[in-house]
Amino acid sequence: MKKRTIALAAAVVVVAGAVTAFILLNNSLGNNVEIESVIPAQNQGTEPQKAGTVNAAAAAAAGAEVTAEQLNGAWTITESSKVYWSVTTSQETVNFVDPSVTGTWNVNVDDAGSMTGEGTVDMSALDSGNGQRDEHVKGADFLAVTEFPESAFVVKSFSELPAQWTEGTAVPVELQGTLSVKGIEKDVTFDSQAVYSGGQLMLSGTTTVTFEDFGMKNPHSIVLDTENNLEVRLELVLSK
Repeated sequence: MKKRTIALAAAVVVVAGAVTAFILLNNSLGNNVEIESVIPAQNQGTEPQKAGTVNAAAAAAAGAEVTAEQLNGAWTITESSKVYWSVTTSQETVNFVDPSVTGTWNVNVDDAGSMTGEGTVDMSALDSGNGQRDEHVKGADFLAVTEFPESAFVVKSFSELPAQWTEGTAVPVELQGTLSVKGIEKDVTFDSQAVYSGGQLMLSGTTTVTFEDFGMKNPHSIVLDTENNLEVRLELVLSK
């Protein structure tokens, strides 16, 4: 009789655990954020306008030569900029967007070694379109936003940039630097493209990190597998 009772209790625990996991799964499923590139794929090499916008002046200028004077100098990250974080599970890829990005980029196409760049992201603005999921991700188990409200990226080096640019045409640029999340620093490389158009610089770049890089555990469960890799994507618009 005692063995039967113990077996029944164990079964109840297993079922309760499965139900809880299923509820948590349902609450966390669903990608509500579509990534908008500042350099849409269909426009690379023509007009790199932000998705959903039209800039007639920039379109008319596409193909014109860009001078070093136009490119060189101090640039500031504008309010149109965003940073995306993407997590891939056995069900789908879930994107988080953060539109609260600030920073600067000092450009010198004649001397890549003298170039600098840095950006700061307000992690409290991170949004996946699911409030319950966002609250959990920002909590102590993961990003601990209350204790670490900001993440940052500081560029250590830029790859060589071409001396001559064409307006509206994307050029490859590699950014090597340090990404800081939860007060933990990680050396990363952003494989990127940059475009000059309409008096603005657009930068689109991605890198891959892991949960463990920043002291977080992979949130997989008995009903949901989660890849260890996280994609970080910069979609920046800069102006002088």
